[in-house]
Amino acid sequence: MQKAKRLPAIEKIITGEIISSQEALLKKLRSKGIACTQATLSRDLRQLGAGRISDGQGGYKYALPESPADLQPDYSRLQMLPVIRDLVDAKGLLVIRTLPGNANNTAIYIDNTLRFEIAGTIAGDDTILVIPRDGITNNQVHTCLELILPGLHEKIKGK
Repeated sequence: MQKAKRLPAIEKIITGEIISSQEALLKKLRSKGIACTQATLSRDLRQLGAGRISDGQGGYKYALPESPADLQPDYSRLQMLPVIRDLVDAKGLLVIRTLPGNANNTAIYIDNTLRFEIAGTIAGDDTILVIPRDGITNNQVHTCLELILPGLHEKIKGK
């Protein structure tokens, strides 16, 4: 399976469930139709920056590090959602429309998450061009943005 599909699946499993071992994570991936070797999974976890932390019950679980954007109060996800007005797919790219004056901060937030799927952004006053890496589909970028900004797609649909 392609890395671009595996990484978001691993991230979603780790953030949604208590996974205590690579073996348990491999089983979860297989149950979702994603096959990979333990060595590949280990490299993927290293790339995501995932590590084992205390689960609070005497054991350990895998967790993802806080992104640099989470550490910057000026760019918190709570501030980003209200300013995003629309998402538009455009020939392999994604355009995000924001309220005037908010595109730059939103683009900085997206860039600072250091997501594998996103090569970078270009921001104007109220528009952001999201450029995916080679081999990444718009659906994968949408999934990535939903991981970065939970509730984004519901907000856009309900506008």
